[in-house]
Amino acid sequence: MKTKRNIIIAASLCSLFAASFIFTNLQAKNTPSSEAEKKIEALSKLTRTMSIIEQYYVDDVNYTDLVDKSIAGLLTNLDAHSSFLNDKDYKELKEQTNGEFGGLGFTITQKDGAISVVAPIEGSPADKAGIKTDDIILRINNESTLGMTLNEAVSKMRGEPKTKVTLTIYRKGENKPFDVNLKRDIIKVDSVYSKTIESENLLYIRVTNFDKNVVSEVSKAIKKHPKTKGIILDLRTNPGGILNQAVGLVNLFVDKGVIVSQKGKIESENTEFKAIADKKISDAPLVVLVNGGSASASEIVSGALQDFKRAIIVGEKTFGKGSVQLILPMDEKGNEGLRLTIAKYYLPSGRTIQAIGVNPDVEVFPGKVSKEENHGFEIKEADLKKHLQAELDKMGSESKKENKEDKNIINKEQINNDIQLKTAIDTIKILNITKGE
Repeated sequence: MKTKRNIIIAASLCSLFAASFIFTNLQAKNTPSSEAEKKIEALSKLTRTMSIIEQYYVDDVNYTDLVDKSIAGLLTNLDAHSSFLNDKDYKELKEQTNGEFGGLGFTITQKDGAISVVAPIEGSPADKAGIKTDDIILRINNESTLGMTLNEAVSKMRGEPKTKVTLTIYRKGENKPFDVNLKRDIIKVDSVYSKTIESENLLYIRVTNFDKNVVSEVSKAIKKHPKTKGIILDLRTNPGGILNQAVGLVNLFVDKGVIVSQKGKIESENTEFKAIADKKISDAPLVVLVNGGSASASEIVSGALQDFKRAIIVGEKTFGKGSVQLILPMDEKGNEGLRLTIAKYYLPSGRTIQAIGVNPDVEVFPGKVSKEENHGFEIKEADLKKHLQAELDKMGSESKKENKEDKNIINKEQINNDIQLKTAIDTIKILNITKGE
């Protein structure tokens, strides 16, 4: 017991020395004494609490674990995106940055203490299992997520490829929570793919996330179709990614102005990202598709193009993630660190998207086109015969060439199954009419 008391006394003395050091530095910065005293008192309270826990708590506690948990709790209470990164978290962060990792394939956030889905990654196990934006994850393998940090939740959902995990999901509109069984896999993400809407001579570009290849891949797609009458940029359920790719994507369509700026407490860190004139490659009419799963970099792109009046935004209100996180090392080895929110993004007009999102110019909820394809007109006998003959020909044989063409062309059935896409097509038609084309 005497040894334990000595440890506590030593810890208290360390606290006093630390407080004295902080007080000296605060005075050097001309901080009012009353403010300095409050900070010292708060630090002393924390040290006293740690000492009391170590002395009286019913079970033995590891002091290092106690400190780590205290730091993690402190950061979690700042906002949903700040967190403490231990060795394991750092390793997983590197895996994410490399664009290939073992997991389920969705982005999560924390809303009102609950683990919520931002967006599933297209083609991932989560996407195939029907996980949706705003789904709340109540349990992971029967373990409650209430009180769990984001890092803890991510860690529990990751694992060896082909291993199974069960998520208990609460979805708005459902009568009760339900279980979803998923199999972990290596998440390989194709960030960009493009198709043509042949009947309208339009280019459809889907960006699933903002990795390092987005600008180059979108640029290639646009240059392959120089005579297109319009471009539909689909950012639905795109959770974001690398900032410079978002800036570069906007720059393909605008040649001047501040695309986005970041502002925080440290003035030296405040930055403006401006368009470069010779980076612009397209003047084609542009429509951007967004929804509640469009977050971060997707909101920068859609919001900036909206502010520049360069694109019409179609779909639903976006997620509202407009803050900047910086990874700050805790030691020289870089084994641990802090993910800390240091600034907010501001669009060209000066507005922020944090907790607000981007409101579409044309609000359209998902669903099918309700009108019949013939729009109420009678089908002529000759047309009907041609249609039936075409259907018979299809049943006989479908060549590899035809299959390849189908993958690169959006057909009428796909359009009619997606009213947001149909609205985007109609919007470009209107833009071309107003231009006199």
